[in-house]
Amino acid sequence: MKLLANSRIGTLFVLLVAPSALFAQNGAPPTDSSGSSALDAAAQRSWLARNRNIYIVRDEDRRLNSLGQVESQNIDVSRMMLVNGARFEQLMEHNGQIPSAKDQRKNADDLEKLRHESPAEKILRLAKDQENSSFLPELLQAFDFQLVGEEIVDGRTAYLLRAMPHAGYRAHGRYGKMLTRVEGKLWVDKQDFGWIKVDGQVTQSFSMGIFVARVQRGSHILLQQICIGDAIWVPTRLEVRASAKIFFLKSLEMEKILTYSDYRPAADGTSSVSR
Repeated sequence: MKLLANSRIGTLFVLLVAPSALFAQNGAPPTDSSGSSALDAAAQRSWLARNRNIYIVRDEDRRLNSLGQVESQNIDVSRMMLVNGARFEQLMEHNGQIPSAKDQRKNADDLEKLRHESPAEKILRLAKDQENSSFLPELLQAFDFQLVGEEIVDGRTAYLLRAMPHAGYRAHGRYGKMLTRVEGKLWVDKQDFGWIKVDGQVTQSFSMGIFVARVQRGSHILLQQICIGDAIWVPTRLEVRASAKIFFLKSLEMEKILTYSDYRPAADGTSSVSR
């Protein structure tokens, strides 16, 4: 997710949302080890298939006052493309207008750089992708899942699970610490175990040293997904409401809503770019 000049706090959301989106691809009703392995394989399949699709994302980034009222907002509409097998975000619209000349030049420069990335740059990019995907298996270890019941969600029968941080879990990797401070409810499709909805919240505040920021208790995450066929589940809407302190002084109330649409296989050539 790129950061526009007037939306730098969006980086904070990337770190808050990224593990939640991954979390929504893993897990299952309580089952044996073979069942868990099958569910992990299904999650990996959805993750890889998602990276072979192009889609449109509407990104609403809002700052709120102490009463929860919107003080300022920025809305971007982007096309998520594939360039030489890498994900690229092409800005199409900013606050209802075409991007400024400056943003268009930056977008073009970034695209050209990705088209002609060096072998060393490609290695770094692939290593980062591997770091993100390697996060998936940790999720089954990080949480205890309790089957609460069954509900109908969007016309599909779903297991309703409660997810609580596992007491013996030791955080690993870039986002591991966050897992110990999040809990929530999950709705899992009864037929193919795809995640239909995730509703989570931060139960303990945590620091993100790179930004000298601290995400506060009560920050909220809601993710909704749909099946696009062959047991492949992709996001349709992601809402994040977060409270944070920057440099331990300035308090910020933020709301981010991401809406995803128009999923298509990149192989159709309409938005995939190659050399």
